[in-house]
Amino acid sequence: MIRKPEPVQVVKQRRDAALQTLIAGVPYIQFLGIQVDRRGDELTAILPYADKLIGNPMLPALHGGVTAAFLEVTAIVELSWAMIWDDLEAGRLDEAAPSLSFPKTIDFTIDYLRSGLPRDAYARARVNRSGRRFASVHVEAWQDNRNRLIAQGTGHFLMPSRDG
Repeated sequence: MIRKPEPVQVVKQRRDAALQTLIAGVPYIQFLGIQVDRRGDELTAILPYADKLIGNPMLPALHGGVTAAFLEVTAIVELSWAMIWDDLEAGRLDEAAPSLSFPKTIDFTIDYLRSGLPRDAYARARVNRSGRRFASVHVEAWQDNRNRLIAQGTGHFLMPSRDG
């Protein structure tokens, strides 16, 4: 028996609910104000400007630690989203409460390319390799122009067990 496809709006709502549940469980994401925009399976993290994010008020410039955290959060969210995507699409995941352990950071290297200005920042991550135990992710952040990066990073992560 062929299953009738779900309406597009139902699929979008299921995906958005799962993504919001995924990021809502991390208080630091809420503290920084990071939001995630989803288009299909592509995620763009958004760091809306706030005065509390400024590290050097004389320039003013985003704090380096905020930039680093933004890149690392983007990488972890992208990796976690990739982990749950197949289960979510197959209906094997309850989007209201995905029980997910986040990948643990092994190392994270950041290249600061220019000062982050007092405005919104954006980031996208690309999973280079993801296996049962280890993953490598590259992430880039920019503000007004995607071709003028403010920072980029590469992280290696210990993957959570997918058993039970």
